Amino acid sequence: MSIDVIQSCGVVGAGGAGFPTHVKLAAKAEVIILNAAECEPLLHKDKELLKHFGDEVLAGLEMGRQLVGAAKSVVGIKGKYHDVIDQLKPKLHPNMAIKELSDSYPAGDEFILVYDVTGKIIQPGKIPLSVGAVVMNVETALNAARRKPVTTKYLTIAGAVKNPVTVGVPLGVTFAQAIELAGGAAVPDPVLLVGGAMMGRFSEKFTEPITKTTGGLIVLPRDHPLVHRYTQPWKAIKTIGASCCDQCGFCTFYCPRYLLGHPIEPHKAMRSLGFNMAGESTTIGTQFCCECNLCTMMACPEDLDPKNVCTTNKRQLAAEGKKWDVQADPNRAELHLGNRRVPIARLVRKLGLSQFRNVGPYIKETVAAKKVTLPLKQHVGAPAVATVKVGDTVKAGAVIAQPAPKALGAVIHASIAGKVTQVTDVVVIEA
Repeated sequence: MSIDVIQSCGVVGAGGAGFPTHVKLAAKAEVIILNAAECEPLLHKDKELLKHFGDEVLAGLEMGRQLVGAAKSVVGIKGKYHDVIDQLKPKLHPNMAIKELSDSYPAGDEFILVYDVTGKIIQPGKIPLSVGAVVMNVETALNAARRKPVTTKYLTIAGAVKNPVTVGVPLGVTFAQAIELAGGAAVPDPVLLVGGAMMGRFSEKFTEPITKTTGGLIVLPRDHPLVHRYTQPWKAIKTIGASCCDQCGFCTFYCPRYLLGHPIEPHKAMRSLGFNMAGESTTIGTQFCCECNLCTMMACPEDLDPKNVCTTNKRQLAAEGKKWDVQADPNRAELHLGNRRVPIARLVRKLGLSQFRNVGPYIKETVAAKKVTLPLKQHVGAPAVATVKVGDTVKAGAVIAQPAPKALGAVIHASIAGKVTQVTDVVVIEA
């Protein structure tokens, strides 16, 4: 399989980032790692895809190995999934192995995963390729193996629904349509966390379209504590943080990037709130924040929000063009990383998610879409440029948008057959 085929199929990182896969696999690496850790609470998509489409996923991983010229490939999956591991072992290709991971958060973070698999620390500001590794998502491998335009998105629908499930739906259908496959919301005034409880975003717009990077939908009642955390305004975060943070340091002790030796210390970012976000010694390390949210959701005993303080600093530094070139402390991971991982079961309790069923079996039912809305930006890079106009008739799988010349991006295809009724920053197709 060639890079050109992957590019023409519009394959992107399906784990949430949306980096164009043809660009990633054009590199050369020593090892390619399948990220099946899926450590976001209540989400089960990757495990279910391996269970039901294991042959195809492994075929996609092998294609990736050959393209990057890696000597070996590794499936990183939680050791607790014994049934999936036992199912995969007889199907492994030559030079392919399984690495059993701890049931902890954030086991799926690329930097943590690479360290667990290879023992190598990715330096601050670098990417896995800097230590000879390429990381591939489960659904990304599946899409690559199928050699067809990406028109379906797999995701888990969980939380306050009648029957939590993992499904595959046409790109561009609404959140509401997908949630109906889980029996609908089980609470009267539902809202959503899109992508996960830890690294997702809040939404109350059930008409939003599902894109290539929609990793999961968690339905919650409006009065759930997580909704308060995700909707707290910056003024409150800043004011309360400046007045209440006692510099206990727990946020830093839990930070996975700090534990890898990176120079990020969230408690120092909190200290900067008392000085109008000033002082590079307290803020510049935030450029290495991975936004895992452990500092806020798990560590802080006062329910403050170090994560949003770090990310606000991070974006301010990026806007100012400030960078800190530094090496990681290699001793910190050996001393502390193994002892400070957060068990998923404990995290679920802390987040107030224990009341929901922590399952997500794959079902074949899907949405019979009569209309889809396809954003022109479903990937890292520049928005794609529409190649259709209002009134055009398209078939399912037809190209409707292409990256601009020399721009980083991905091809977008029609997920249903029909007529184009809108072309703006989205393309709307009605059957």
